Amino acid sequence: MTQTTDLSARSGSPGPLRRPPRVHRAWFVAAVTFVTITGAAAFASLPGLLIEPLHERFDWSRGTVGFAVSVNLALYGLTAPFAAALMDRFGIRRVVAVALTVIAVGSGLTVFMTASWQLILYWGVLVGLGSGSMALAFAATVTNRWFVRRRGLVTGILTAAGASGQLVFLPLLSWLVENHGWRPAAVTVALSALAVVPFVWLLLRDHPADVGLAAYGAEGFTPKPEPVPGAARRAVTVLFRAARTGPFWLLAGTFAICGASTNGLVKTYFIPAAHDHHMPVTAAASLLAVIGVFDVVGTIASGWFTDRFEARRLLAVYYALRGISLLFLPVLLAPSVHPPMLFFIVFYGLDWVATVPPTIALCREHYGDDSAIVFGWVLASHQVGAAVVAFVGGMARDVFGSYDVVWYASGALCAVAALMALVIRRKPLPRLEGAGV
Repeated sequence: MTQTTDLSARSGSPGPLRRPPRVHRAWFVAAVTFVTITGAAAFASLPGLLIEPLHERFDWSRGTVGFAVSVNLALYGLTAPFAAALMDRFGIRRVVAVALTVIAVGSGLTVFMTASWQLILYWGVLVGLGSGSMALAFAATVTNRWFVRRRGLVTGILTAAGASGQLVFLPLLSWLVENHGWRPAAVTVALSALAVVPFVWLLLRDHPADVGLAAYGAEGFTPKPEPVPGAARRAVTVLFRAARTGPFWLLAGTFAICGASTNGLVKTYFIPAAHDHHMPVTAAASLLAVIGVFDVVGTIASGWFTDRFEARRLLAVYYALRGISLLFLPVLLAPSVHPPMLFFIVFYGLDWVATVPPTIALCREHYGDDSAIVFGWVLASHQVGAAVVAFVGGMARDVFGSYDVVWYASGALCAVAALMALVIRRKPLPRLEGAGV
């Protein structure tokens, strides 16, 4: 016990190791993280609602608006690995609080824009940088620090937080856009991000040692590590080290296709595509929100499966099923909601981000203590894939008059991702203690 107390003192924690409470503090930290990601999800719900209003108000092409969305998605991804390193250097609370503030500023400034370059700067650059600075690296860092057992389940729950936010905000934002215009919706996003900042600052803690506890499921106390200097250098170093391994490129490739077939395609273009078939915007937004309902179920279930089954096989199944569903979508779009469309919404929703828990598990399996940063780079590929399709989708609509070619191409890419997932080799060496994957 003396040794544990000394470790606690050297780590900068407030006192000696305490006996874990009946409900471990890690679950409260996970709850705070869930609410934070849910509250910040408003910014991710808005792009698909803005395409048609901005096209009509400013006469900007859909390709121009899609380019702004693609900049947002690309910066979201490229910032993520540096965010994980910054969280190691400055702490989770500081990084997330600053990120939320940047999101609020960027979204608020869009109210005053009059030129397309301002949309690219405010929504593309500022909101992209802010959202990337928390992103899924936030969930991965919290999970790695606070949990040894139940990591797959917690990853699934925190990943589902974004879908929960979509469920909360999409109907509200679509109603605002249709009845009051796009500006009140942008202000709502800004206020939602700001509202979460004090919640993060007061309730979130960076490490179990800060409150004198061991991580949930850990056999012993782990002192809080010293801040890691050179966050950017470490992120780049980890990238070069991981890039020399085959699993990194397979994970990055599959996750790029994941981003292309979700954030870049369905989240950005489902509403305008449905509107092209004369479906009301509020009805299309409600369907996208329902995807969020089943996404919560599917992602949490995926976390549970990841604790029990081989992650690469789960990925193969998820991508194959997603590809099949996207191939059917063009023939399902209609002026009204009908049972086959509802079946697609349920089926696709269960698979929306179910890929995240097994992807994080494979990063943890192959890259150990660097897994959060490696996942940040894998997430970068996810967002680059999303950015490409966000731009190409808008251009395709301008050229062909519909989004059908993009749905079919994304379905085919998902089949490729399923095959890539099966190629990822299993690591025979022991993994992180208690990882449970």
